[in-house]
Amino acid sequence: MYPKELFKLISFLRKLSGVGSKTAERFAFELIKWKNSDLFELSNLFKDLKNNIVYCETCGCLMNDDSCHLCNADYRDTNKLCIVSSFKDVYLIENTKSYKGLYHIIDTLISPIQGKEIDLENIKRLKDRLSANNTKEVIIALDSTVEGDATSLYLKEELNNFNVNISRLAFGIPMGTSLDYIDGGTLAQALIGRQNF
Repeated sequence: MYPKELFKLISFLRKLSGVGSKTAERFAFELIKWKNSDLFELSNLFKDLKNNIVYCETCGCLMNDDSCHLCNADYRDTNKLCIVSSFKDVYLIENTKSYKGLYHIIDTLISPIQGKEIDLENIKRLKDRLSANNTKEVIIALDSTVEGDATSLYLKEELNNFNVNISRLAFGIPMGTSLDYIDGGTLAQALIGRQNF
């Protein structure tokens, strides 16, 4: 049986998404080997994490300082607005270096089974932004899941009265994949989302 403190550490590490028992144990044993100064620095980081991370009141993304570089109109295309469900998605899109528009995080996908609904105040902020920025295109970049599809349809209905082009990320065949390895649902999405060539 592990010592009480080690068992407690493993239990906390298991709460991390994608971390099972064996991985949590490996992480815990690795942390025991760290220098005290590194462990102290890590513990201070954890202690102050919630207080030191600031969310942008406009887009909902994380900020380093008093201004959000993702909302900075000086080098962002204010004609485009990409709707995502988490700040993690923003960083994934930014890493592609293929989008320079604005973002809006809705934070919650519709899921009646889990009792999750859209925050109406967030939708109001979204509509206010569309009006203020004279947005031309809204890109809905939500997961291709039941919840993502339901939320995308809801957003499309809510934004129908705005004079904007509403698009959704294409779903389908990954680059470099043979059709032999594609499931029927993915192939159907690829056919529906086909583009002119």
